[in-house]
Formats: sequence, structure tokens, C-alpha cells
Amino acid sequence: MAISLPPKVYLACGITDMRNGIDGLSALVEEKMNMNILESAVFVFRGRRADRVKLLWWDGQGMCLFYKRIENGRFMWPVTQNGTACLTKAQLSMLLEGIDWRRPIWTDKASFK
Repeated sequence: MAISLPPKVYLACGITDMRNGIDGLSALVEEKMNMNILESAVFVFRGRRADRVKLLWWDGQGMCLFYKRIENGRFMWPVTQNGTACLTKAQLSMLLEGIDWRRPIWTDKASFK
């Protein structure tokens, strides 16, 4: 079974208590981010040590929760005034791999000739 993520990705900037489960994170989305948890979006949260993230989304049948702890490195997180950042699915993939998605380096086509 493949996991399909919604097209929109929102980061909850700042630190989130990683003891929160589905209900606690859903409340953060509704109250702090002022967003509808049932929107077709993935909501991403990071812990204090920056080595853990949780992703929360509605798949049409129920709430899904994904948890990742990275063994080496940290998850790169922005600081914003409104407390929320919007990412693409490609940026989310980089973030989950531990890559600094804020400054990716693209290769030049000329370098492959």
C-alpha cells in the first residue's frame, strides 16, 4: 500500500511538544494555525531537539500521523512572523531526508555534457 499525501504542506514554525498525538496536534492546527484540519493538506511539526517531526493529515477516512526521528543531523526549520510556512511536496521530501530544503543546489545542465 502506498501512502498518498495531499498537495499542500504547512509547517508549524517553532517548537511543538512531541508528546502530542492526533488530538493535540489537530487542536494546534485549528487554534494556533487557524486552519481547518480537514483541509487537503499535510501539517508538519518539529520537536525541541530538531531531530523529530510529525506529519498530520486527513486522508478522507480518518486522521493519519507519521513520526520520524533522524539519527544524524537536524530537520531544518524556518522562522516566520505568522508561525506557518508553506512548502512544496519536493521540499517536504528534502526535509524528511535531512536536506536543507531552504537552500537546495540545482545542477547545471551544462555540467552533464
